[in-house]
Amino acid sequence: MSNVASQQSPPSSSVLKPGTAAPDFTLHTTPDKSISLSQFRGKPTILAFYPADFSPVCGDQITLYNEILPEFQRLNAELLGISVDGVWSHLAFSKDRNLHFPLLSDFEPKGAVAKRYGVYRQEDGFTERALFVLDSNGIIRWSYVSPIGVNPGAEGILKALESLSK
Repeated sequence: MSNVASQQSPPSSSVLKPGTAAPDFTLHTTPDKSISLSQFRGKPTILAFYPADFSPVCGDQITLYNEILPEFQRLNAELLGISVDGVWSHLAFSKDRNLHFPLLSDFEPKGAVAKRYGVYRQEDGFTERALFVLDSNGIIRWSYVSPIGVNPGAEGILKALESLSK
């Protein structure tokens, strides 16, 4: 990622804003199993878009979320990781990191879901490092796009989830 374009974030106008209904989708978690966002209605849901399995920052970010998964669950929230990697890569990454939440493959057509959320980097062929917190009705209540090389941590997610429970 040495070119200037790959260091830029998408225009903020393209990223779905709080108050917007989250577009529904169905993506594969394994070659023979899919998950639809609509399955999570009734619970807050975290969508964590990330560029690639096995990359250093992504590995740290996803491992952190796995470690604090009990905190998300305490707030009654579900966590879904999404990247353009294929299901086989996700399965290997999940096993390597001992993950306890699903990784969804936005592989074919590549980045179709990320595009609907305004977080696909066309010039790079992967997604932004973007977070969305949805309320139990599937409405985006918080979103954040982090610079590609920066782990956004979990503080924003936790604050958004806590605000939903008030």
